[in-house]
Amino acid sequence: MTKFRLNGSDRTVMSDRGTPLLYVLRDDLHLNGAKFGCGLGQCGACTVLVDGAPVFACVTPLDLVEGREVTTIEGLGTAEAPSPLQQAFIDEQAAQCGYCIAGMIMRAEGLLRRVPKPTEAQVRAALEPNLCRCGTHMRIIAAIMRASGQPVATHLAGEQA
Repeated sequence: MTKFRLNGSDRTVMSDRGTPLLYVLRDDLHLNGAKFGCGLGQCGACTVLVDGAPVFACVTPLDLVEGREVTTIEGLGTAEAPSPLQQAFIDEQAAQCGYCIAGMIMRAEGLLRRVPKPTEAQVRAALEPNLCRCGTHMRIIAAIMRASGQPVATHLAGEQA
C-alpha cells in the first residue's frame, strides 16, 4: 500500500511498490495525460511533477512517491478552464500531434514554479530532456515565455506563420 497526494487529493494505491508511477497513474487511477513514449526516461512524454520537480514517471517506482505530492497535467486545469500555461500553449498553437505536450507542459510548469520569469536560455535548458518529434519547439518556447509574462522574441513569433 502506497499513500501520496495526487493533484491535491490524498490517494492510497495497492499496486506493487516497484511499479512505475506511469502505470499506476494510467492503469489504476485512469489519468491518461502522461503518455508512454519510450519506457526508458529518454523522451519525456511521461513527465509529471513530484514535489514540484519534473520526473519521468515511466522510470519512477511507486515507492519513491510515498508521502509526496504528485502533479499531473490533469491537476493543472481543465478543457473549460485551462491553467495560464495550458492557455498559452493553446494561444501559441504549440501542439501538432500532441503526444509530447503533456510532458512539455509539466516540465515547463516545474520551471515556472522555480523561476517565474525565465530567460529563453533557461526555458531551452529546462526542456532539453523532453523530445518533440513534430518540431514545434519554437512554439513551445513561445508559449512558456507568454505564460511567464515575458515578451515572445520575434524569431519565436515568426514560427507561427
